[in-house]
Amino acid sequence: MSTLAQRDLKRIWHPCTQMKDHETLPLIEVDRGEGVWLYDTAGKRYLDIISSWWVNIFGHCHPHIVEAISRQAAKLEHVIFAGHTHEPAVELAERVLKLAPAGFDKMFFADNGSAAVEVALKMSFHYWRNRGEQRTRFIHLSNAYHGETLGALSVGDVALYKETYEPLLLDAICVPGPDNYQCESGETPVEHARRKLEDMRAAFERHAGEVCAVIVEPLIQCAGNMRMYDPEYLRGLRALCDEFNIHLIADEIAVGFGRTGTLFACEQAQIRPDFMCLSKGLTGGWLPLAVVLTDDNVYDAFYDEYQTLRAFLHSHSYTGNPLACAVANATLDLFEQNDTIRANQALAQRMAAAAAPLADHPHVGDIRQHGMTLAIEMVADKATRTPYDWKERRGLRVYQHGLSQGALLRPLGNVVYWMPPYVISEEQIDWIGQITREGIALATAE
Repeated sequence: MSTLAQRDLKRIWHPCTQMKDHETLPLIEVDRGEGVWLYDTAGKRYLDIISSWWVNIFGHCHPHIVEAISRQAAKLEHVIFAGHTHEPAVELAERVLKLAPAGFDKMFFADNGSAAVEVALKMSFHYWRNRGEQRTRFIHLSNAYHGETLGALSVGDVALYKETYEPLLLDAICVPGPDNYQCESGETPVEHARRKLEDMRAAFERHAGEVCAVIVEPLIQCAGNMRMYDPEYLRGLRALCDEFNIHLIADEIAVGFGRTGTLFACEQAQIRPDFMCLSKGLTGGWLPLAVVLTDDNVYDAFYDEYQTLRAFLHSHSYTGNPLACAVANATLDLFEQNDTIRANQALAQRMAAAAAPLADHPHVGDIRQHGMTLAIEMVADKATRTPYDWKERRGLRVYQHGLSQGALLRPLGNVVYWMPPYVISEEQIDWIGQITREGIALATAE
């Protein structure tokens, strides 16, 4: 073990990690990044096919963003955002609201995805309170993930993250959600979505008077093993929320900014939620920043004399950080300069072609894709889709093979996925396809 790794393991507690694993699984000592590549301290490079937890959408150390953050750092690094403002924040708000689905009027700043979800939950609850209604509950979908702070965990449904902390959480309502992988025989994704909407209608009929909002991840439940569904569900859910007067919160933290084939996933359903949470790709992976979009109807419910306690008193020290806002503006520049969404459509087709040879693999139960997100589900039996026991850690075998070949694949359980930077080439996608096929062959060998 290197000196750097020894120093790390003596002092650092890493996220989403059983630290005992590092007795046998070495840490990757990252020295620098460039484009799609990460380089370790020994000079070996790894293609970052997961965009470093889905954030580095334009790769590492993009020169345009380097220049933008350097320029801002020499001018203003941070200022309290209560009672103050600055050009990078105002410019960012104007640009994001112009790009977002029509009808959003205001943007609230936070500093990470979980915090954005907390903001949306609190804002919805406080809105109804200001309107004189004592609503206190939220609805979420089965298999949902919205972050790991206590409020965000409350509206999630991934046991790995939630189960331990259950006694501390809000009493949320879980409704069976759509999942194309679970379509019944002969059922189309649209028909499946409509059938699942009946479960939501039933929940609304039982709880409408006590529910503030329903929260969903549009099109892809990313941390929930990359489950995907049809836009029809979002269209129907928006209609139900209107019918029952319940807020709709769209958690686009992972799927926003081009990941699903449109700039925002909600666009594919042609709907606007009441709140939209954004983070991750917002800054191209450079700095923590999150925002929540809403409309003047919500904003006006808080507009009053300070003493009334109608004001939304939520804050973080780094709210509206100028460096992060400057980086986010530079990231939006890259979307404009490169016609990124159109370019991504061609890359998504190449990803589909690279994964296609796995369709007949005896231990691949499903290949699913929305835009620049593709997932491959390994199963014990293809005919019955019997899953592997997660304790066998077959995904870890794919991960280790990828590292040996110079690719950073980090499966979710038995689901291997690609969420590459948008600067990946078609040839690099083909190469990742080959490594993935090899890794799955090794992982599923009896």
